[in-house]
Amino acid sequence: MAAQQKNNPLHGLTLQNILETLESELGFEKMGQHVKINCFTSDPSIKSSLKFLRKTPWAREKVEQLYLSTVHKQAKEPKADTSEFVWPDISNKPE
Repeated sequence: MAAQQKNNPLHGLTLQNILETLESELGFEKMGQHVKINCFTSDPSIKSSLKFLRKTPWAREKVEQLYLSTVHKQAKEPKADTSEFVWPDISNKPE
């Protein structure tokens, strides 16, 4: 069993974790644009999405693919150094 899951990037993730990550990264509006299902476009919530996706394998697969493309795209992008360089103050200050 462990050999089957060795290369599975979704191993250990729950559907709820996947949805919460997508919702924080994209929001329900963009999720609904990528995966056209009513639980993302009409009165969206994590609870209603979980209920629908657990019963609908094709939709769950699309959401998992969206998660992989979103998370892996961010992981592959080089992280920009957001710290700003500040020159040290070497002016002659009276002591």
